[in-house]
Amino acid sequence: MARVFVYGTLKKGQPNYKHMINTAKGLAKFQGRGRTVEKYPLVIAGKYNIPYMLNIPGTGHHVAGEIYSVDDQMLQFLDEFEGCPDMYQRTLMRIEVVEWEGKGGAAEGVLECFVYSTATYPPEWVGLPYYDSYDSSGKHGLSYVLRESR
Repeated sequence: MARVFVYGTLKKGQPNYKHMINTAKGLAKFQGRGRTVEKYPLVIAGKYNIPYMLNIPGTGHHVAGEIYSVDDQMLQFLDEFEGCPDMYQRTLMRIEVVEWEGKGGAAEGVLECFVYSTATYPPEWVGLPYYDSYDSSGKHGLSYVLRESR
């Protein structure tokens, strides 16, 4: 099992969470909530209002999200879903545990988790507003557009 930190549309209550609980795509077990140890810019960009964590450590906010344990099948699905390695790149990041529900170990402290962030973005994205937490129906008014609606 691998640990994955999700901060956008794959979180509980968000438009793509359905994929995390679809066992046909693999197994994803919610472990807890966390936030990035380093600051990163989290922006909402493009015509479909997609959340992106720009891989610029030290800029932006400590980004909040959820920690999952996933099997190889789910990890492969997530790579495809996230357009890895072109749109997003899957890298290891240090995540501070804020709340832990998982069984055994790592109930507090810092974990290494895979995170889908991007180093391949248009330069103007750096000038977009930075968020510390993503919600598709947040005050920003930039509702995510589902793939089936594009």
